[in-house]
Amino acid sequence: MRLIASERFEEHVTPPGHPERMERARIFTAVAARWSKAGAVSVEPRPASREELARVHDEAYLDEIAATAGRAVRLDDDTYTSPESVEIAALAAGAAVQAAEHAMAHGEAACALVRPPGHHAERDRAMGFCLYNNIAVAAAAARARGTDRVAIVDIDVHHGNGSQWMFYDDPAVLYVSSHQYPFYPGTGAAHETGTGAGKGYTVNVPLEAGATDADYLLAYTAIVLPVHAEGHGEAKMEMALMAVAVALAGIGIGIAWMFYRRREGLADRAAARVGPIYRLARNLYWVDELYELLIIRPFYVLCRWSARFDRYVIDGLVNASGFTADFTGQVVKLFQTGYVRHYALLFLAGVVAILFYLAL
Repeated sequence: MRLIASERFEEHVTPPGHPERMERARIFTAVAARWSKAGAVSVEPRPASREELARVHDEAYLDEIAATAGRAVRLDDDTYTSPESVEIAALAAGAAVQAAEHAMAHGEAACALVRPPGHHAERDRAMGFCLYNNIAVAAAAARARGTDRVAIVDIDVHHGNGSQWMFYDDPAVLYVSSHQYPFYPGTGAAHETGTGAGKGYTVNVPLEAGATDADYLLAYTAIVLPVHAEGHGEAKMEMALMAVAVALAGIGIGIAWMFYRRREGLADRAAARVGPIYRLARNLYWVDELYELLIIRPFYVLCRWSARFDRYVIDGLVNASGFTADFTGQVVKLFQTGYVRHYALLFLAGVVAILFYLAL
């Protein structure tokens, strides 16, 4: 992993007692030193350009922040600048862009340890200790370099209002936030899901104060990871197909359960047809064993082998067929998502169950 850090982040000075203080930067420096001592790569950040900042901030706002250079200014009740803050904030945003560029160019994770923070800064105002919205600048830079889709996953205790609003109508940027709610800054309710073309591409996971590790594990397992895994660029189509798959899965479950609950009646019908031989099978509980052998175990085995199925069959089919954005190609690619494939397999198990039911 590439680490991006600098001792210069101590130069952004806040008033005494302020929670976003220089000591944070000293911790960053200590972490970077240990990282480098272990033989890993740590690099200095470069400042974000005016062009990079202007992708998410208004020109008038950038002029307003630039005018504070060399001065200590109170921007709001929480947010302050010191003489070096404009330069240091540009380094923070540039470090985030560097991290994104490194990940895109090398397929390797990168971590930027920066201050001032960024996710509260909105398009036209500073807020919540933040001058420039670092993660939004990085996301916009990734899009400018040709990335079709970007996902921002915000794990801060506070909701990232600035990051959310900057991409609220943009379907190319998925914004996911887990945060304490209600809490500062007052945004981040579950019903805030985007607008226009971006509807459905903002996902807020509000958590009560005192949420535990188990709460986070459940939230990320049940909500965040599935949303990310769906491939949000085709979210509308995939959600429709997912709904169909869930419906089919429900039918399959119903059929299979119906068969399982009525297995004694089926055994009686079969016994009347095939006589003493089947009565012996019934007494030996072979019906249950057949159900497990023909329905449960194949479904379990197919699920266990799904990763290999992805790698050798589906990937090969997509590559060999040259699918692009056509419907069939999207459906095939969709089945790379384990959730949908497992629903489909469960539906097939239900079909086998009904055939077995009719055969008896």
